[in-house]
Amino acid sequence: MPKTLNIATINVNGIRAAHRNGFGDWLKANKPDIITLQEVRAELADVEKVLADIWPKANIYLDEATAKGRAGVAIITELTPTRTSTTFGPEEFDSKGRWLEADFDVQGETITVVSTYVHAGEVGTPKQIEKYKFLDQMLVRLHELKDQKAVITGDLNVGHTELDIKNWKGNLKNSGFLPEERAYFDKFMNELTYIDIGRREHPDEPGPYTWWSQRGQAFDTNTGWRIDYHLATPALAAKASNYRVHRAPAYDQRWTDHSPVTVDYSI
Repeated sequence: MPKTLNIATINVNGIRAAHRNGFGDWLKANKPDIITLQEVRAELADVEKVLADIWPKANIYLDEATAKGRAGVAIITELTPTRTSTTFGPEEFDSKGRWLEADFDVQGETITVVSTYVHAGEVGTPKQIEKYKFLDQMLVRLHELKDQKAVITGDLNVGHTELDIKNWKGNLKNSGFLPEERAYFDKFMNELTYIDIGRREHPDEPGPYTWWSQRGQAFDTNTGWRIDYHLATPALAAKASNYRVHRAPAYDQRWTDHSPVTVDYSI
């Protein structure tokens, strides 16, 4: 019988703050098999403390950022990976806390799961240069993985199309919706043949958005961005179903400024 893996990706915007505001309740209610986290902003001991009561059997794999309290990606699961790696790109730029991959043997098949947090960027600053360096290396690594069963999950900080941002006209010159950034996603999907599971499941509708600014009434008016992705290779995308954005019922019930995104993969 096939094994169904429920994989969740969540930018927690600081795991300790998320835990104080309801992360544990969501985790207990939804019970994903694998969670990929971004913006963990904590050391391993902190993550272990958060999960001690809510998921005591979990194995925690964490890539901390160079700067304390910044970035950080994790993969958390009761499964035991056959390989984990944070190797990503040339040494001249810092990718720590932004790329973590793990291989899992499921029913005799190797499934590669990546948790990544792409730079937010800022036009006309070194932050944007670092973002392009990271996206350049993503092209390299995604090419290496494209013929395997792999999924790239995380906060990619780019809205690919006009359907992915409510106010796309007002963001044409802002990082996150620049033509140069979106061109990378054209290559991911067209040249490397990755499948954006969210867009496949919602081909012609705006969103569903996964992030809303904390300012103003962005959440209440659903003025959001879809920047949290499951990008799967064709071999794994064929096994994907039940894509879901777990939008909080109300602003005051949010425990992060993003929403968890879950997909079932039947192996």
